Amino acid sequence: MAIDVVDLRQFYNQPLGRVAQRFIGRIVRQRWHNCAGLSVLGLGFATPYLGVYRDEAVRVLAFMPAEQGVVNWPDEGVSSSALVDVGQLPLPDSSMDRILVVHALEVSDQPHTLLSEVWRVLVPNGRALFVIPNRAGMWARFESTPFGEGLPFSRGQLRKLMRETLFTPLFEKEALYVPPFERQFLLQAAPAFERLGGRLALPGGGVHIVEATKQLYRPVGTKRLIERAVPRLNPALPAAGYDHILEKS
Repeated sequence: MAIDVVDLRQFYNQPLGRVAQRFIGRIVRQRWHNCAGLSVLGLGFATPYLGVYRDEAVRVLAFMPAEQGVVNWPDEGVSSSALVDVGQLPLPDSSMDRILVVHALEVSDQPHTLLSEVWRVLVPNGRALFVIPNRAGMWARFESTPFGEGLPFSRGQLRKLMRETLFTPLFEKEALYVPPFERQFLLQAAPAFERLGGRLALPGGGVHIVEATKQLYRPVGTKRLIERAVPRLNPALPAAGYDHILEKS
């Protein structure tokens, strides 16, 4: 079930939401450090991470699922947000260079359909970044944050899903090692949690961050040919019987 857009906006206006925005946004920016001349799409509720690209990219769009609802973004100027059916994105094939998917895949009833649409609108050499709750992380266990909604994924499940939808992962990382509680001492210690978890590549971060590119050709599995002995069939009538029938005809 999709998360209401009002709850998402409220979360990112709170201290814990700003912590999540800071650490996830840092990795997103490291991966996409320069989007000059590119088209960027945010799918789900990606607006907290898109602002940095507004003055850099050719265009930045924010598509939000119909089940979730939509808010105007950015707050000033012409709106770049739209309410969409994630199974039928209103974009032509191969039209976006970068696609950031946040708060979308884990709450989708049809994740394969969503990923197929991302694949369709992504240019051949484009990149997609997925931010998805970690099944083994603490954030997925508490519904007090949006990362506790929907279906979290393990690393193996994500790799399988990417493979099934013709994406090739290029980068995998976990983030949000701080416990998801509004405690002042935890919020103050959040940078230390993140440094330690990232430096040691510890499992159990709150989210997976996966960057992938699309495969241009569907892989063809090689099947082993198995020879089977086919029993020789005897005619129902002897040869003489056929001659008799032909003579009558």
